[in-house]
Amino acid sequence: MPRTKSDEFTFVSPAVKYLLFFFNMIFWVIALILISIGVYSRIVKHETALACLTVDPALLLMIVGILMFFITFCGCVGSLRENICLLQTFCIVLTIIFLLQLVAGVLGFVFSDKARGKVTEMVDSAIKNYRDDIDLQNLIDYGQKQFNCCGGISYLDWSQNMYFNCSKENPSRERCSVPFSCCLISKEEAVINTMCGHGVQQLEYLAAGAFINTNGCIDKVVNWVHSNLFLLGGIALGLAIPQSVGILLSQILINQIQDQIKLQNYNKQHRSDPWS
Repeated sequence: MPRTKSDEFTFVSPAVKYLLFFFNMIFWVIALILISIGVYSRIVKHETALACLTVDPALLLMIVGILMFFITFCGCVGSLRENICLLQTFCIVLTIIFLLQLVAGVLGFVFSDKARGKVTEMVDSAIKNYRDDIDLQNLIDYGQKQFNCCGGISYLDWSQNMYFNCSKENPSRERCSVPFSCCLISKEEAVINTMCGHGVQQLEYLAAGAFINTNGCIDKVVNWVHSNLFLLGGIALGLAIPQSVGILLSQILINQIQDQIKLQNYNKQHRSDPWS
């Protein structure tokens, strides 16, 4: 039987189909990179203990990468194969993540005190595990240097760490000290004195201020956030736009595929029943 024009016609737009495919392919590659970095970091550290998973940057990269891989895989295969089930999974999961981000932002703003308490708990946990994870250690040192701060609330928070606490039973050489990233370092110094924070927890606040940054990082970060609301808003918008585009394209493609299925069923029905 010769093909008719109705058989050749398709509601599925190749532009929408392949735009969604390449859109997901980009983030699929990014997901693979994140997973690779996370796995490599875990292998290099040779860590078997999972005591610090909640603040392990390598694990966080792996979780984000795996989640992105699953979502973008559904988007890639769904768009290429015109599979409604995979496209709906992609659209629903992406919508849920978008809504969760929106709700988290609103709740974080409304319940800022509780959010601050949760952040404080995370910082305290990170301080306690400072020497247990090299990635976490580098992350804390970087943050303290960038924000010129020390500890969560104050430099005395470092007493929570087993190596830095001031108890008489502590045999560590770093007893009553703080990490060198807390120190006031002049740009003229060619060699950094990594022992510059030795014994500063035994000093009074003003006396310690001559050697280290005594203010905690939480207040510094909060002040930075308040001073850079437009920047953070731009970043949030930059994250929301790709998600919105992915949701919109997938929903358009789903509707087009459904219309195409209806057309095919209509053609089959009329070919099988020539008197209709």
